[in-house]
Amino acid sequence: MKQIFLFLSLFLNTVLFSQTVLTSYPINSKNKTGLTEVLNAENTITHDVFAFLATSDSLSILKYNSALFLKEKIITSRRYVEDKSLIGYSFSEDGNPTLYWFSAVEKSIVLIKYYLQNNTNRALKFPIPLDEKSLLTYYQKNNNFYLLMTDRTKQAITAYIFKNGMVEEKFLDFSPFIFRDRKTQQKPFNLILAENPIEKMDSGEYNPLYKVTAKSKLYTLPNRLILTLDQSLRKTQLFDINLENLEIKEKTFLQPTSEKNPKRSNSFYHENKLYQISANSEQLLFDIKGYESGESIKRFSVSKKDTIQFKNSPLLMQINDRRPKELKNTGKFLQELASTDIGVSVFKNKQNLFLTLGGTGVDSKVVSLNAFNMMDDFYADFPSPNYYNLDTNYSVFFESVWTKKLETTTQNHEPLAADKIYNFIANRKEVFLPNILKLSDYSILGYYDLNSKEYILRKFTDGFN
Repeated sequence: MKQIFLFLSLFLNTVLFSQTVLTSYPINSKNKTGLTEVLNAENTITHDVFAFLATSDSLSILKYNSALFLKEKIITSRRYVEDKSLIGYSFSEDGNPTLYWFSAVEKSIVLIKYYLQNNTNRALKFPIPLDEKSLLTYYQKNNNFYLLMTDRTKQAITAYIFKNGMVEEKFLDFSPFIFRDRKTQQKPFNLILAENPIEKMDSGEYNPLYKVTAKSKLYTLPNRLILTLDQSLRKTQLFDINLENLEIKEKTFLQPTSEKNPKRSNSFYHENKLYQISANSEQLLFDIKGYESGESIKRFSVSKKDTIQFKNSPLLMQINDRRPKELKNTGKFLQELASTDIGVSVFKNKQNLFLTLGGTGVDSKVVSLNAFNMMDDFYADFPSPNYYNLDTNYSVFFESVWTKKLETTTQNHEPLAADKIYNFIANRKEVFLPNILKLSDYSILGYYDLNSKEYILRKFTDGFN
């Protein structure tokens, strides 16, 4: 579920048209949908932009300069990777890309380096120990490709770093540390992660509410990882992981406390600060702590009879992808919030910090296919083929706009590039295989257009254009 903000409904025309087509490329394929996989990438050293377009039988590589003019293109076969999934990329020092093709059946990744100058390639097969380890996540950073795995028996994370055709294996040992679940019972690291799966936060991008409500979050930084665990209601357990010397430092940040025990709590790490939120049906506590000192920089306490002074939007509730509705007061907001998984998201652009505070939840009910709904109460506990489970996703939230010095403002929340992109996708049926690339000043949406049979790159920026 994508969170779509209120201004998307209020300013629909502005949002839909505040984007620019940068370039398009025709796709010829026997496949009805044209493409099977798409990946956009930026070489962070040269700032060239790439589009990797895979059909069922071929791969097209388009290389654009920083102004998005097409410089080079090659079309090659999908030999060695016909039945594999494209999961990532890296760039060598010579500027040529390497793509990573994954197969769960073969328990391997095929690395193929593509030489654009003469349209040749070189393949290498890398076995993945899926019998002993579970795939945690993968990502790109500084032109390298990272693969993280958790161990099924050892209390550890293994990082594989692919760089210039070589791979380094980094074993991150968490056995010296103590972990406790929500009930304060001691448990091993891998069991804590099994109960609270890690969600990777996208560095430098807006992370929507449904992602930041995860109790375990991983933040990817250059040669460094930040892992936060919030399964406990009373504290955030943070691990600062150095990928060069394998040093792991533990820090503990106590959640803000109130007279009545919190029902929900969570945190978000952003630029050497930890944003913590805890709530029950009567009170919301929000605390910003310095990473090094652990001391509180800003603290807010809001009761159900108060007005939230630092909000820059109405208090909103959204069901599925419908238009959000406004909640009438703080008490109603806290009542709804207490039944959700709560979280806070922090995003910075060139002007401000944008915060979203709220929670997400799922309502499940058994629905009868009988038009008369006869005997619903009887069958509710014993679903039959004539009954099915209906899940409704909902979220409650408000938005806050701050200066970079952590000063609250009265500014209206202008749409971010990510908001516009999600709205564009939701309103265009011809968009297939969307892929988002965040650059320094704007974001690019790449997608296959089912009507024109072209691969299109569109530019989106923050704010009203």
